[in-house]
Amino acid sequence: MNSEQNLPNYISQARLLDPSKYGNKIRVAILSNFTLNGLSEIIQVKCSEINIGCFSYISDYNQYNQNILNDSSKLYAFSPDVTFLILDIRSILGDAFYFPYSLDSSQRNDLITKITNDLKNLITSFTDKTKSKLIISNFIIPTYSSYGILDSKMEHGLKNIVNEINNNLENFIKTQYSVYLFDLNGFITKHGENNVFDYHKYFFGDIRISFDYLPYLANDFLSYIKAFLGLSKKCIVLDLDNTLWGGIVGEDGYDGINLGPTPPGNAFVEFQKRLLALQQRGIILAINSKNNPDDAMQVIRNHPYMILRENHFASMRINWTDKVTNMKDIASELNIGLDSMVFFDDDPMNRELIHTHFPQILTVDIGNDPANYAQILINLNDFDLLQITEDDAKRGSMYLEEKNRKILMESTNLDDFLKQLEIKVEIKKVDQFSLPRISQLSLKTNQFNLTTKRYQEEDIRNFSQDKKMLVCGAQVKDKFGDNGITGVYIIKKNDPEEWFIDTFLLSCRVIGRGIDDAMMANILKQAKQEGVKKVKAQFIPTQKNQPISDFLPSYGFKLEGDYWVFSLENEIKIPDHIEVTSA
Repeated sequence: MNSEQNLPNYISQARLLDPSKYGNKIRVAILSNFTLNGLSEIIQVKCSEINIGCFSYISDYNQYNQNILNDSSKLYAFSPDVTFLILDIRSILGDAFYFPYSLDSSQRNDLITKITNDLKNLITSFTDKTKSKLIISNFIIPTYSSYGILDSKMEHGLKNIVNEINNNLENFIKTQYSVYLFDLNGFITKHGENNVFDYHKYFFGDIRISFDYLPYLANDFLSYIKAFLGLSKKCIVLDLDNTLWGGIVGEDGYDGINLGPTPPGNAFVEFQKRLLALQQRGIILAINSKNNPDDAMQVIRNHPYMILRENHFASMRINWTDKVTNMKDIASELNIGLDSMVFFDDDPMNRELIHTHFPQILTVDIGNDPANYAQILINLNDFDLLQITEDDAKRGSMYLEEKNRKILMESTNLDDFLKQLEIKVEIKKVDQFSLPRISQLSLKTNQFNLTTKRYQEEDIRNFSQDKKMLVCGAQVKDKFGDNGITGVYIIKKNDPEEWFIDTFLLSCRVIGRGIDDAMMANILKQAKQEGVKKVKAQFIPTQKNQPISDFLPSYGFKLEGDYWVFSLENEIKIPDHIEVTSA
């Protein structure tokens, strides 16, 4: 277990924080049926360390029911963005926790049904009253039963009771868009019941999670906070020697490196398997290595125990160039921000070099023991998303397709390149399948984004049900593959003669192909068909959206006060190298 500060230190630091001064802000509520004093302060401090200002609310002791059921409660007055509801099974079961077999089998089954329904009603009551995300814990499976080894033989034994409640809760949550499960039982399993739970503290102040383990609970909670704010990382950049395999291939040779089923090579195999699992769910992998390219590529292509092959890496810089330059080149090639990247390198000097030049990159201190690499990767909470879309899962293959596009682009001029791409853009109104992706793009797109307004899934769902709103996604395909939904626009139609572009954005991976013009042309054509006279838009500059700063005037919008206006008496510019369809 990595060392953490003690609780008094966190509380002291929290008193000095001003959440309003941070670039990102979030409102977090914590509800529980036992004492969690100090957790909100730890979350505030940990948020501040990654430039998040956290305003927090923690309910009075065991008042979670009253907070949720009362429309006028302090919880709803606080208006949280994310709410954590952490419940312990002792209080939920009451006497049945200690004496389950004082009830017959039928009564125990009824108890499971009652508790499940109570939880469902509580969740529904909460989601009806607020837009906040709700993260509710499952229940810790008891390790002790008075029936001992016979508990598992009993119909609706104690452990089975809790398991069934957990399963029912999980299945219900799958149907709720804004509700997520926190695996409290897994947290206890990971850290050990005897470590986390202390009878002395339980008897003294109904403390069921030791103060020493609250920072680790806060770390797990930050997974949801980062995902909510769209701060998840999407690219892992890796060194090679002593990172993906043991030894130095240029000195030890192809046959001399440590990589295989026995120690110490199996530690690197395990690390690579964990990386591949992330790549398959959409995390981009890249290489930044000072090495002889031929030696390194021989291992990557041919070594029998190499898990990660050439096609798993979206970008590779294997050369003798300094790693700072390589990192810039990787970010440029992938067209992603440095703050989207995580860097793994066994050399502390290289880690310090990257951290100094690019503090926005998460540079991971992996130490010098390869046996820890996989565990360090697993413990990172920077890759979680509130929704993994089909586009996320295909991201690795999309970047490989992008390599082929760049090869074509280098062999011809821009106009011919765009024509040869055979680009097709399908404009689709938001539906239940595209909704998560459209929300995700609004949360994460920074560069080509007129306003950088951020919308959660519930916001997009509400827009889609409003007749005066138009929410569309642009799916982009070409001869090399399907880029998925990479563009979004949201239109407000409050005035029958004037539309307002609330949101207009394009993923960085398809910038420069005229897709933005095609999207805007589609907006203007539809507006004209509906008798609209003019379309207004606004550009709200940020530190990152400079690439879109000239888009509106270049298309033909004229600045009138604070807004850019396009008169539909003017010609609509339609790119001739793109086939546009509307669904």
